[in-house]
Amino acid sequence: MELKNLRIEYMDNPLGLDITNPRFSWHLVSSGQGVMQAAYQIAVTTDTQEVWNSGKVEADTSILVEYAGLPLQASTLYQIHVTVWDNQGNQASIAGHFETGLLKGSNFTADWITHTFPDDETAPPVFQKLFTVEKDILSARVYASSLGVYEISINGNRVGDHYFAPGWTNYNERLQYQTYNLDGLLEQQNKIEITVGNGWYKGIFGFTCTPNHYGDRVATIAELHIVYTDGSKEVIVTDDSWKVTKGPIRSSEIYMGETYDSCYVDDTLYDVVPFSYNNERLVAQESEPVSITRRLSAVKFFTTPKGEQVIDFGQILTGFVELQITGREGQVITIRHAEVLDKEGNLYPETLRQAISVDRFICNGKEQIFRPHFTFHGFRYIAVEGLEIIQPELFTACVLHSHLEETGSLTTSNEMVNQLFSNIQWSQRGNFLDIPTDCPQRDERLGWTGDAQVFAGTAAFNMNVATFFTKWLRDLASEQTEEYGVPHVIPNILGNQEGAAAWSDAAVIIPWVMYQMYGDLKLLEQQYDSMKGWVDYITVRCGVNGLWQTGFQYGDWLGLDKEEISNERTGATDVYLVANAYYAYSTELVAKTAKLLNKSDDASKYETLYSQIKSAFQEEYISATGRLVSETQTACVLALHFNLVDDKHRERIRKTLESNIAQHKNHLTTGFVGTPYLCHVLSENQMHELAGILFLKEDFPSWLYAVKKGATTVWERWNSILPNGDFDTSGMNSLNHYAYGSIGEWMYRKLAGINQIEPGFKKILIHPQFIKGISVVEASYHSVYGEIKSSWSCRNGEIIVNVTIPANTTAVIKLPEQEDPIEVGSGDYCFRYPTQTNLDIERFTLDSTLKEVIEEPIALQIIEEHAPGMLDHPMIQYAYDFSISELLTNTPEETGELFKLLLKTLNNPKEQETIS
Repeated sequence: MELKNLRIEYMDNPLGLDITNPRFSWHLVSSGQGVMQAAYQIAVTTDTQEVWNSGKVEADTSILVEYAGLPLQASTLYQIHVTVWDNQGNQASIAGHFETGLLKGSNFTADWITHTFPDDETAPPVFQKLFTVEKDILSARVYASSLGVYEISINGNRVGDHYFAPGWTNYNERLQYQTYNLDGLLEQQNKIEITVGNGWYKGIFGFTCTPNHYGDRVATIAELHIVYTDGSKEVIVTDDSWKVTKGPIRSSEIYMGETYDSCYVDDTLYDVVPFSYNNERLVAQESEPVSITRRLSAVKFFTTPKGEQVIDFGQILTGFVELQITGREGQVITIRHAEVLDKEGNLYPETLRQAISVDRFICNGKEQIFRPHFTFHGFRYIAVEGLEIIQPELFTACVLHSHLEETGSLTTSNEMVNQLFSNIQWSQRGNFLDIPTDCPQRDERLGWTGDAQVFAGTAAFNMNVATFFTKWLRDLASEQTEEYGVPHVIPNILGNQEGAAAWSDAAVIIPWVMYQMYGDLKLLEQQYDSMKGWVDYITVRCGVNGLWQTGFQYGDWLGLDKEEISNERTGATDVYLVANAYYAYSTELVAKTAKLLNKSDDASKYETLYSQIKSAFQEEYISATGRLVSETQTACVLALHFNLVDDKHRERIRKTLESNIAQHKNHLTTGFVGTPYLCHVLSENQMHELAGILFLKEDFPSWLYAVKKGATTVWERWNSILPNGDFDTSGMNSLNHYAYGSIGEWMYRKLAGINQIEPGFKKILIHPQFIKGISVVEASYHSVYGEIKSSWSCRNGEIIVNVTIPANTTAVIKLPEQEDPIEVGSGDYCFRYPTQTNLDIERFTLDSTLKEVIEEPIALQIIEEHAPGMLDHPMIQYAYDFSISELLTNTPEETGELFKLLLKTLNNPKEQETIS
């Protein structure tokens, strides 16, 4: 047994931590079976002083153990030593460290400074100071923030690898600061420079592409702490001794791109002026910073029919292009970005809308490496102008996103499914850039709550998003009001809008999902008032029937089932049915959360409210015979998934859903609300085979339709690109939008079978489920306890299932085609047993038409034997083009059994021999 992955607040040896009671987690790793932690001991020291020793604690707790020692001091390095004993007589240790920041914003002694440049000046200001170091340095740190986005350099060298610091928060209430290690960077004579771009603070942003959402002037604050080897200390702070100038970045906007003129020189130094900001709002960096996580080389260079010189990086990504080149002095190189080519093969920038996304680099005649500083783009293709000869190898696409640990993987025997899974992961990379954005390319890039809510489960399998969502949820709570509820975007730059179902429910659902995935009760405690506040907001707006039936709703956004021709995007499901289904669900989760937090009065209150909402929902939206007001796929899915249906009506609604899908030739019609739960509901209600059919559809609308059209990310719309190669022209057509990527959670939970019985996967359920068309699945998930693996194959008459359960957890394994579950401890397990199951997609399926079936002589023979004269009916020819699934929705039970017999016989030569 050994210990690995010591984490402090989910992070690896964090720098600048301001949590006064940080929590420690570690993995037990062992090749043995049934290994459990028996006891742990944590010692925390600074220099040689012990500030906390837990003593030997007999407990199996190995995640989020809270520090309980002496008060932590600011700007101090702490060493951690963890020792663990297991239940098999083994002992192991692991060491790590963390360093505190300033602990609170009011501890800043520096002043905020800004500039006096004219309002029409586009160049970001460069604040600078010269200073001298006379003694040997033991350590050096800089603590900094800005209103805007900033970069620091020391003696011309960029400090750290953060991009877009300090990140996007609700600047009116919260602003992050960062801590940087300067060890080895300082010389005797030094110049520190802080360049501040407009960013989200005052840049052009939002649907109207207007500036100054938070303020009309950028500013910065910083202080450099130097500790010398003789024990003395020096602090250099931003104050009126600093100067400000203009540098080679001539303009930079997130939507518009950046112009960098390396020939520009301005030695003029201007005085800085003080700026006012409440330092009580300053908090240390709360989540992983944005950084370059991948670098992609060009895969193709070509000239379009329009004569554009285009480089293809083979993948839609979020970031920018780095160019290494020696150009002529004054030579201008322009890079335009686009997600896709049109069907003629020309650059198609229309998905960007008003976001120009153009970078310009002006050469100085020397060898240079150009990359933007304060802008990012969503693109796969770039058009290059200003070079006579283009060498693709000089261009590198830099992938930018919050540097989150990737925790999930999944591959199958179906290459299209593998591409879909890759697309989901790439859309998460592209849109988890400091906040969960809806898209990374157009004039939007906002933190839409609905998109984040439906994708949170998939996101948490793919990456460790604990701190990412912790930060964002704090902003959500800070933006929430009694009058307007939870905004539709966080941070909110859209102004006051009343909360809307499924979007504002992110306040409740995401904390609950995070608790289930990470077992982090403190996050629920942090968000509890916000969760409760959202439910209370709805409650006071309900009518006498106890239901929420007023105000704007998104409904089943972008649902395909709106019958009439309309510009509405809300889908056909009654929008207030959607609203009240979510109202019930959120209330149920608040009741569960109150119980976990030992808030018994609240638990009782919200349990009662939940029962009342459920009864009112049934009275309003479900008839006495079990018929739904909206018999759409989404309405059925919500009623079943949120358990709003009495047992006596469940079967009818299940059949209604099955019938609706059949009437659409086994295709989905769901939008943002129905899609995340659709396959889950099918799998959990005796329709898993249908879930597989739906999942593997390759024509519109389906997940694999986009894959067949060459997608490398998830689209905003099921038909963002039409079958003929044209594009949706609604003006809202992102090709990198993760909402429909929520199917990823079903892939992990149902195909691979990785589920938690207890929060944080302390107790695990492995329950893989087969679908035709996939014969092999291999998946892993790095939980907070360690790596869980589930892989299976079903081919050549044999089922093989391999499972890995991490130490300090237990599991229940439900094997396919086996009756009894198996309870196990940690370890590796392999199961092999024979099967008659063949997972190849058969020639004749429920999607086959009646005409295709009766063209087979053996089918005619069976029909004549079991239903003589059926094919002589004068109307039968009108049914020829119907699929078998469609016919099954409108036929008596005995006819349905006949069709099933037909399919079974046609796909089985041995059955045909018996009949012959």
